[in-house]
Amino acid sequence: MSTVAITGIIEAHAVDVWRLLTDLPGRAARLTAAGPVEVLTPGSFGPGTSWREERVQPGGGTLTEEFLVVEALAPQRLVLCSSGAGADYRLTWSLRPVRRRRRGCTAITVTQEAVPTAPYGRVVALLLGGLAARAVEAALWRDLADLAVAAGATGSVEAA
Repeated sequence: MSTVAITGIIEAHAVDVWRLLTDLPGRAARLTAAGPVEVLTPGSFGPGTSWREERVQPGGGTLTEEFLVVEALAPQRLVLCSSGAGADYRLTWSLRPVRRRRRGCTAITVTQEAVPTAPYGRVVALLLGGLAARAVEAALWRDLADLAVAAGATGSVEAA
């Protein structure tokens, strides 16, 4: 299993960040790496909600991913699962209110875990592990910066 985690602080309240994370119809307009979003389940956002979206890859091209909400504890924790070619992914967003410069801010930790499900997934992880981890980390920082902009923050994410 490989894990990539980042923690940043944005000048926005946790409830506002949560609203942005769970607004699926607005996702493509907010995240520069996200393309069209197709919600696959009816009803309100919560465990069992699933959607499909295109993601722009760091080297170019797109990849279609399907996400399933496993856990949604507003506005503190969101856990998503996604199956990929040769690996299953678990993406956890942890939000914690903090005070910075007398402003309400949110410390956000995003963790992606990849568990190989096929023999070639293990081989690819061994061969490209470091390179893949850097690409995932860059994508997570980009999504976090996009959320900061959407929340009305300065657009910068402060590393925690």
